[in-house]
Amino acid sequence: MSAQHHPPGTVANPVIPGLHPDPSVCRVGEDYYLACSSFEYFPGIPVFHSRDLVHWTQIGNVLDRPELHLPLEVPSSAGIYAPTLRHHDGRFHLVVTSVGAGGNVLFTATDPAGPWSDPLPLPDVPGIDPDLAWDEDGTCWVTVAGVSQQPVDLATGRSLGPSRPLWSGTVDAQAPEAPHLYRIGVWWYLLIAEGGTERGHSVAIARGRTPSGPFEPCPHNPLLTHRGTHRPIQNTGHADLVQAPDGSWCLVLLGVRPGGGTPGWHVLGRETFLAPVTWADGWPVVGGLTPELPVPAWPLHPVPEAPVREDFDGAALHPRWLSVRRRPAELVTTGERPGWLTLHAAGASLDAPDAVFVGRRQQHPFCEVRALVDATAGRGGLAVRLDERHHYEVEAVDGEVKVFARIGPLRPEVAAVRVPAGPVVLGIDVAPHPPEDSRTAPDLVVLGLEQPDGAFTPLASLDGRYLSTEVAGGFTGRVIGAYAAAGTVHVDWFDYRPRKDS
Repeated sequence: MSAQHHPPGTVANPVIPGLHPDPSVCRVGEDYYLACSSFEYFPGIPVFHSRDLVHWTQIGNVLDRPELHLPLEVPSSAGIYAPTLRHHDGRFHLVVTSVGAGGNVLFTATDPAGPWSDPLPLPDVPGIDPDLAWDEDGTCWVTVAGVSQQPVDLATGRSLGPSRPLWSGTVDAQAPEAPHLYRIGVWWYLLIAEGGTERGHSVAIARGRTPSGPFEPCPHNPLLTHRGTHRPIQNTGHADLVQAPDGSWCLVLLGVRPGGGTPGWHVLGRETFLAPVTWADGWPVVGGLTPELPVPAWPLHPVPEAPVREDFDGAALHPRWLSVRRRPAELVTTGERPGWLTLHAAGASLDAPDAVFVGRRQQHPFCEVRALVDATAGRGGLAVRLDERHHYEVEAVDGEVKVFARIGPLRPEVAAVRVPAGPVVLGIDVAPHPPEDSRTAPDLVVLGLEQPDGAFTPLASLDGRYLSTEVAGGFTGRVIGAYAAAGTVHVDWFDYRPRKDS
């Protein structure tokens, strides 16, 4: 994503598109680092680097070793929630909640690209969305959703004092969460999200003279919300403050881009956005949040676009490639057939918690995906996955290509066609849905195969709303990738290309 691809005076927003929610950011000199939630996907907790807060490159994942995988019993949309990333005394500290697999844990590293330490449990810290802040005497305060706080010894993970309640936002507002505590000038600021993670999501703030309060709320809360508006970005919340290169301030936060008719369906998950911040009377004031940002006053540092094609020539997959809960080396490898990704089936379909799947986030509203798949020794293909109960796939098996649609309790075979023996190019197009009425779907998911002359043959065009958060529930968006449901499946190459109408 680079500035020259957008109208003069603007750059694209979201900053980190597609299934990168719950952003936490820290600045170290001229460098910025950002971490996000990953839920049931492995490797987990993606880490990004930037020099300008606009252009970002994924440099790794905190959970990137086989022993750090998630147990198979962790449900989709559980797992890894809401990291806080901070830099203190020459080390990076990341605290996070592992829902269903260990509670709150701490990781540390000298290099945010890794390696990261083994997780240190924080057994005395219940709750979710932990935050880290150090006061002048070096005490580390851990604040969690609710909102409550306690001092913690980060060498042992044990509490140094009792948990005590802090300010919990607007009276009767649901889900006060995502606390972040900062010392700015003479004040300690407590930033939280409230209103739930759906359309009522918002950002609020309070301040006090000490990290433990008492805190007075900002008279102009919420700092930011898009509830009850027609703005294209909705569900705005879960924010983190950071100082920009020119000394001004910005807010990173999550939001969604609903599409289609009412009630609106978002399919990319919750994404990371950037908004400018000014100060008035000692309080932050958040500027407009739109799909495009004004070009910042500081210099931009564009980064290369991700390549369209992955040829699987390396020994290791790029950090952007995801699997569900785990990725055993004996089931997923690029070494068995050089230049190919090899998948050995475990679960019998994408309904299974141990499904063998390697994919990447759908990061654009509309895109085209192609892959050369050899399933002559097995059964598998390409899939668009939201969770075990919501996915579409185009599958090669025994000289046929079939399309299946898993929607809740149903999984019909939608289409089938005979094909010559051997590898086949399978394809998925995510395209605009023609306008119909107030119930128009957000998009069409077209599944098919590519002919030797390059022509794409659609086999099924499916309503995209059934692979949306509003239908499926949970916290994630779509991931598109290859899977094996029986035997062995090889993938020679995988193309992901955003469509021009994105």
